[in-house]
Amino acid sequence: MQAPRDGRWTVPAELDRRPLDGAVRALASVSWSDARRLIETGKVLVGSAVATSARRRVLSGEQIEIRLHAPRPETVRRRKLEGELVVYADASVVVVNKPAGVSTIPYGDEDPAEQASTLDALVREVLARRDRLRGRAPLGVVQRLDKGTSGLLVFARTLAAKKHLAQQLRVRAMHRQYLALAHGAVPRGTYRSYLVEDRGDGLRGSARDGRREGQLAVTHVEPIEVLRGAQEGAGGVTLVACRLETGRTHQIRIHLAEAGHPLVGETVYVRDYRGARIPAARLMLHAAELGFNHPADDRPMRFQVPPPSDFDDVLERLREPQRKGAI
Repeated sequence: MQAPRDGRWTVPAELDRRPLDGAVRALASVSWSDARRLIETGKVLVGSAVATSARRRVLSGEQIEIRLHAPRPETVRRRKLEGELVVYADASVVVVNKPAGVSTIPYGDEDPAEQASTLDALVREVLARRDRLRGRAPLGVVQRLDKGTSGLLVFARTLAAKKHLAQQLRVRAMHRQYLALAHGAVPRGTYRSYLVEDRGDGLRGSARDGRREGQLAVTHVEPIEVLRGAQEGAGGVTLVACRLETGRTHQIRIHLAEAGHPLVGETVYVRDYRGARIPAARLMLHAAELGFNHPADDRPMRFQVPPPSDFDDVLERLREPQRKGAI
């Protein structure tokens, strides 16, 4: 055995289908513990991609490389997020383009690593570095997006800004428009209902029999593009724009699901849907537009961001002719 070093090797036939840690051990002549440590800390590449699973099977002919000075995967991910995260920032507000898969805030049951990777924690770090602050940058939560939802939201940087933005939300003066992929042929319309924690079957949803209990929720839906199969009214998907008049928890997901058009990638509000489901790795919901009056001087602020690549990938596959096969 020898100390780990930089190097590149081609997987020979005798190591075909061998777990990655075994291949690294054999090719680099390192110990089992060194092989696994190199993999776990992001120092091993298979082809051009970092491989962090020791049980990944390698194939004959693949290129394996060790780079001892490669940054940890979490460092790479954090740098990428930081580069794309902040859309606008000043002394009062910071507007953020949230990636899917990141929680807006911690909920108290996460481990320390997860808490450090929530959106508010990442934004605090970015602002502290940019403004050369000691400790955590002050940040007030004004609105939230589900973990699986991407797109725009605003944080306040002062108490006065937080109160001002919260008031805009209360009087429905903040502009929020989402893009979503929903099952079926979705018509233009406005959904108005009172949302309760338990609609009677254990799920958050609209109060039964039109009762005025819970919180009023109003969603305006506009179809943008009818995709594969939806023209016939059965199956298929529609690209829709959803403008929020109110901002209740899971409002868009609930209103469309209760209308028979659950979002693609939905895992909660889908139990009553009997149609064919289009698979997706996450909820196909993106906060595309955000508008508010600036807390300091009331000037109108408006922001737009396009959907991320995973949303576009599903959209483009749905645009393909039926003869090319299902998604």
